[in-house]
Amino acid sequence: GSHDSFSYWVDEKSPVGPDQATAIKRLARISLVKKIMKKWSVTQNLTFKEQLEGGIRYFDLRVSSKPGEIGHEIYFIHGLFGIKVWDGLKEINTFLEQHPKEVVFLDFNHFYAMDDDHHYFLINRIRSAFGSKLCCIEFVEYVTLQYMWEKQHQVLIFYHYPLCREYPFLWPGNKIPAPWANTTNVHKLLQFLETTLEERSRYGTFHVSQAILTPRVKTIAQHLTRGLKNTLVHRNLPMILNWVKAQKPGVRGVNIITSDFVELVDFAATVIALNDLLLEEDEPA
Repeated sequence: GSHDSFSYWVDEKSPVGPDQATAIKRLARISLVKKIMKKWSVTQNLTFKEQLEGGIRYFDLRVSSKPGEIGHEIYFIHGLFGIKVWDGLKEINTFLEQHPKEVVFLDFNHFYAMDDDHHYFLINRIRSAFGSKLCCIEFVEYVTLQYMWEKQHQVLIFYHYPLCREYPFLWPGNKIPAPWANTTNVHKLLQFLETTLEERSRYGTFHVSQAILTPRVKTIAQHLTRGLKNTLVHRNLPMILNWVKAQKPGVRGVNIITSDFVELVDFAATVIALNDLLLEEDEPA
């Protein structure tokens, strides 16, 4: 999985998003501030298509309306506005059309400046984009690749908003917990990932291990122009990848793992290779 999957492009010319504090919005009237914001808002270099081709199958999505804009159009957001959600969904669907045995998880987990009408608009966009590819809610244990292939489903949508109860193809957010370490310290992050894996309930949900470091205001202030990638990610990714290599998949192990800048190391290939351990378990002694 990728963290803030859509943030490969954010619009410096747009207003600062409603996910930001009032003080930031005021500061952002200075053009240089938006350039700095972009360095800290971008957590991926690859487009959806490029991420899919690289093996990413879980997408972490934050969305917002544009306050003051006529209509109900919804955009991806991380500090600054990204592309229209509709354009991203179409790009993902094109890949799925070309690869009918691939399955993706789309996790809509943060919503900003959206009332129920905005949600209905977005939900209809999701249904229009994927149609019969959408997998309805089921016991997690039943949702194997074989199950998806038989039903010709390719998309699981997780929707962290009460309206999800009105649509059988929207899985509630509590079906995919994604505990967040909220630290700049890689050792604290790895300890947190270990602890939350131990607490993972054995049945009934998917689980996201967020192998990401989060900058504090102080971090940004001390490294204004370096940005997230050069300050936190480059230096710590090798240690995070070593943790990934040591994991085991399955009900007591890792399920989905997310990272920033997924192409900087062999992240996707390393996570995918963990599945070989499950095959080894299935082989007769």
